[in-house]
Amino acid sequence: MDSSKEDADRPTESPSAPKHPYKDPDDGRQRFLLELEFVQCLANPAYIHYLAQNRYFEDEAFIGYLKYLQYWQRPEYIKFIMYPHCLFFLELLQNANFRNAMAHPGSKELAHRQQYFFWKNYRYNRLKHIAPRPLPEAAVAPPPTPPAPMPPMPVASAPTLPPMQVVGQPGSAPPKVDMRNSMVDRRKRKKEG
Repeated sequence: MDSSKEDADRPTESPSAPKHPYKDPDDGRQRFLLELEFVQCLANPAYIHYLAQNRYFEDEAFIGYLKYLQYWQRPEYIKFIMYPHCLFFLELLQNANFRNAMAHPGSKELAHRQQYFFWKNYRYNRLKHIAPRPLPEAAVAPPPTPPAPMPPMPVASAPTLPPMQVVGQPGSAPPKVDMRNSMVDRRKRKKEG
């Protein structure tokens, strides 16, 4: 009886809990880089289409992994992101309708086209949202006073120049000079002379 009492007092070890917890040899650097690479791959609509075509989005564990990866939106991690569209697509992938839609090639092309147009107009879009807007009081500023008229300048008598002579009919284009022919003519003249 004594031994059963000791067994009850002793904590039982579960078979799933390891005796020695895993110690990452590089302190999580490899995991960090792998997750960063995967998250940045999500900036490519073709890769998301590939994941949808291969039914990764039907796996509950993969959906949980996508939810876990949302920590990349925190400021201490976002500074490592080079392709910010990946965070936009990571947010969209939380929605089941978007995941299902990305299985169709038309949706992939639409996402790719919209991404292209964003990049094409990125500078304009960025400046539009960053540029300071004038204050409402400054918008109703009084009109500037017109400058005072300049006194007339005395006109000096200058020799009159003849008008330009027009070659050809008025409104017609000037004759074109073909440089190839003129070079040939010069070479012929040099040989002859």
